Amino acid sequence: QVQLVESGGGSVQAGGSLRLSCAASGAAVSRHAMGWFRQAPGKEREFVAGISWNALSVYYAEPVKGRFTISRDNAKNTIYLQMNSLKPEDTAVYYCSASPSTIAAMGTGRYDSWGQGTQVTISS
Repeated sequence: QVQLVESGGGSVQAGGSLRLSCAASGAAVSRHAMGWFRQAPGKEREFVAGISWNALSVYYAEPVKGRFTISRDNAKNTIYLQMNSLKPEDTAVYYCSASPSTIAAMGTGRYDSWGQGTQVTISS
């Protein structure tokens, strides 16, 4: 099973940017759809963005559309989440995930591998 390790989280002020990375090991993810999710304190884990195996299809949750960009580098077995114009409500632990499918999806049940998460804190 693939192992996923997120990095790039931190604390920034509102309006700032962060770039999250997710490095995969144990298996190539080039044939897998990948996703980013987040979980704020007291809330359920929610979908943020997804990308198909070939990056031709990407999906975003409404709250992040126009501000976040998901991308992947299959040669490096890595996916990214560029986050711009950050808001305090973006504060959460962000998780990288891999799907057994090549097609990106929005539900947590469509992903079977998860990283340990990276904390993102946005101050006003």
